[in-house]
Amino acid sequence: MATTTSLRSRLLILPPPPASPTAVSLRLRPHAAVLPSCSRRRNLHLTARAAPPGGAVAPASSSSAPAEEKEKDEKGGGVGLSATDAEMLCEFLRADLPHLFDDVGIDRSAYDDRVRFRDPITRHDTIDGYLFNIRLLKLLFRPDFYLHAVKQTGPYELTTRWTMVMKFMLLPWKPELIFTGLSIMGVNPQNLKFNSHVDLWDSIQNNEYFSFEGLRDVFKQLRIYKTPDIETPNYLILKRTAHYEVRSYEPFLIVEAKGDKLTGSSGFNNVTGYIFGKNASSEKIPMTTPVFTQASDDTLSDVSIQIVLPMNKDLNSLPAPNTEAVTLRKVEGGIVAVKKFSGRPKEEIVLQKEKDLRSQLLKDGLKPQQGCLLARYNDPRTKSFLMRNEVLIRLNDFTLEL
Repeated sequence: MATTTSLRSRLLILPPPPASPTAVSLRLRPHAAVLPSCSRRRNLHLTARAAPPGGAVAPASSSSAPAEEKEKDEKGGGVGLSATDAEMLCEFLRADLPHLFDDVGIDRSAYDDRVRFRDPITRHDTIDGYLFNIRLLKLLFRPDFYLHAVKQTGPYELTTRWTMVMKFMLLPWKPELIFTGLSIMGVNPQNLKFNSHVDLWDSIQNNEYFSFEGLRDVFKQLRIYKTPDIETPNYLILKRTAHYEVRSYEPFLIVEAKGDKLTGSSGFNNVTGYIFGKNASSEKIPMTTPVFTQASDDTLSDVSIQIVLPMNKDLNSLPAPNTEAVTLRKVEGGIVAVKKFSGRPKEEIVLQKEKDLRSQLLKDGLKPQQGCLLARYNDPRTKSFLMRNEVLIRLNDFTLEL
């Protein structure tokens, strides 16, 4: 079984070509605010130290070298990146990586010609191969890339955490493939360019190339789920494991009524009646997906049924319900673990999915709250093998590791 540590130990810092005596300057481009962690807009310059002929790193004089460059790195036992260089490189990645799959693209000049790229099913050993892989993914999958964090993790190593959501455009149903994980970026100490990039996926254990587990992970995501093309609550997938996803939901509004059980329909006519015009102003409100049923207690017996209201609405603009059986409220955003499954969501199946998910969360050291939600995305006439259902459990104190 490969671990992050073992792969890091195998990460090669490739010998650079003979360095020019002229310093290399990399301009950090302003970037779109994909996430709060990468929302700063700056233009920065990073000047790499030039190496003398022969490839040796030019020694810094004792009078001018920053104190941090003299310190030994605890992991590597040698001089690593200075604090200034490390922060400059981190800031560069925060600005550059959000352009990975857009028309701007990443800055080729920041990478060695012999950059070594590995993920569980792909490998390249040149910058041309690296960029070809990016173009191929862009053509076939239309990826969306979200950068969560960047930090230094070794003397000449930075690590990023990310989410990539892709749609396979060649298949008629355009399945969504989701990958989350870490990228370990090796830095050439002589010119401060990136000379290696190793991806580790959260969803598999064997991240070595070539990983049949990784290939299976790709193929199992090609299955068909029928998700209606209507509005749904906004969320970002933070992590996808072999057993569940962790999502960060934005706040949303619901209309709610008392239910009887997680898979029951009691109260459904009340909430649909509200959006179909049985309200104080007879306003018809667009349908959204999914329909939630929520059990708020640890025995999963105190149940309500909920329909999500359009995102452009607020509590002040919504008409009042005609009946006390229906209430409107705001659901606060938060971190939720999600287990997706198909088929008709019978009560015993849903309860088992909830039990399995909660058990796995506890095994992984997470803190699930009591209760759960069932999300049903399809109407009952949908063929069972196409149905998309989800069990959701809120999490306390979740943090993304890096």
